[in-house]
Amino acid sequence: MDSPADSKIWSDYNAAQATRGVRTLCLDAMAFAGAGNGRRAIDLGCGAGKETLALLDGGWRVLAVDSQPDTRDQLLATVPAALAEQLDVELSPFEDLPPLPEAGLILASYSLPFVHPENFTRLWRMLLGALGPSGVIAVNLFGERDSWAAIPEWNFHTEAEARALFEGLDILAFEIYDADGQSFRGPKHWHIFDVVARKP
Repeated sequence: MDSPADSKIWSDYNAAQATRGVRTLCLDAMAFAGAGNGRRAIDLGCGAGKETLALLDGGWRVLAVDSQPDTRDQLLATVPAALAEQLDVELSPFEDLPPLPEAGLILASYSLPFVHPENFTRLWRMLLGALGPSGVIAVNLFGERDSWAAIPEWNFHTEAEARALFEGLDILAFEIYDADGQSFRGPKHWHIFDVVARKP
């Protein structure tokens, strides 16, 4: 398995996302969070910008975070000019992220599993620290039965470990997907926890 840091892999992956719809995790998070009304949202691992654009359309001011150097140009080519001033872009690997601003919605769609286990706890604490009162956080986590679970550079959780991450938050949705399927690189077994939670 190639390193997730390989920019060519991610560039190819992002290019392949052009025709897909907005992910359900994002739509669910927006439904739970309510209208953006100029509030801040963070899209961690924004990639091709599908969810970033949906958040902007929903009235959110978005901080889009990604490590790929062409992310800003890609987003500005996609986002309508009328919404561009509601967009901020942070180009940084997750392990080097500066402190994040307070947000009413934090989305990490298929991005957190690729954080090295040594850096995961720090990043997770940063995300929870940035979540404002009544803020919503929505993430995908990989379970221990996922085909990729033997990759030491990525992080995986049991269901109990995944639930424990949200201690002190109200879990609004906890969906488990445990089945064979396809990935960008070919067939695999997916074991995923899709979680949406709210800070009291």
